[in-house]
Amino acid sequence: MNNFVLSICLLFSVLLCTVPNAQASQKAETPRQAIVLAAFGTTVPAALPGILNIRESIMKKYPDTPVRIAFTSNIVRKVWQKRLADKQFLKDNPSIPEDILHIQGPLATIANLQDEGYRTIIVQPSHISLGEEYLDLVSYIEGLNAISTIKAKFRPFEKLVISRPAMGTVGEEHPYTADLELIARALAADAAAAEQQGAALLYMAHGNTYMPSGSAYMEFVSIMNQLYPQVKTYIALEEGFPSLDIILPQIKAGGSRKLLLKPFMTVAGDHTINDMAGDEPESWKSILSQKGFTVVPILKGLGEMDTFAEVFVHHLDDTARDQGISLH
Repeated sequence: MNNFVLSICLLFSVLLCTVPNAQASQKAETPRQAIVLAAFGTTVPAALPGILNIRESIMKKYPDTPVRIAFTSNIVRKVWQKRLADKQFLKDNPSIPEDILHIQGPLATIANLQDEGYRTIIVQPSHISLGEEYLDLVSYIEGLNAISTIKAKFRPFEKLVISRPAMGTVGEEHPYTADLELIARALAADAAAAEQQGAALLYMAHGNTYMPSGSAYMEFVSIMNQLYPQVKTYIALEEGFPSLDIILPQIKAGGSRKLLLKPFMTVAGDHTINDMAGDEPESWKSILSQKGFTVVPILKGLGEMDTFAEVFVHHLDDTARDQGISLH
């Protein structure tokens, strides 16, 4: 009888020891889903907060889901690859995150995640509009999803999906006009700053010369002027329509001689520093100053604003819900 009791006690002791180990093993299992934050990228270290703040906002919402950054620009990635071997640059910029120094493109980033066991991946672009970089990214995702295997269980992904840029895409499910209004409401602080300084608000967007994107920007401005009628808001594109030359007569007719000049871009990178606010004669600041305006440049990307970063979190939430993905 004593031997029987002793055996039972030993059995319970073994069970008590193994249960925590099993629980620890379950906790240590690699999560099966991840997020890729795909940005155009920037070569300007001071502009990185425009991207890092978006990632921080996503991580706050989903602390248990890995978020990896990828740069879609080949040129920008090559600059960072060279800097990785530049000891002086590394010494002068100690605060740059390691994953930026080792930045990869979206294809490599997705492949690394898949190799680590993540088979459900949402790609959230930090691009502003439905432009070249975003559409190329869509093509990458479509190509990866076209991979077929003999056995379904060996397909590289359970779900690989792409979300939409800030200004939205096409279709009825998520009307782009709702996204434009979401952005306008996120930029309330810009309108308030312009009102406080007795200035009009002028955004510099990037745009392009071979895709019809101007109408969405003009519709965004219309929404801004409806929401904040006390401030005149304008937008012009560095490339494409409407250019600064096109918008200048409207600004003059508006009556304000002071302009708050800000990039309508995720980061305040090279375009902001040089093309928008540089001292060269062809910069927007110089052109506007020569026209008699008092120009106050704001060297901050939209991504640095928490309210604007939340636009991408909103889009990510929509995509996860649409695809039946439960982020944590």
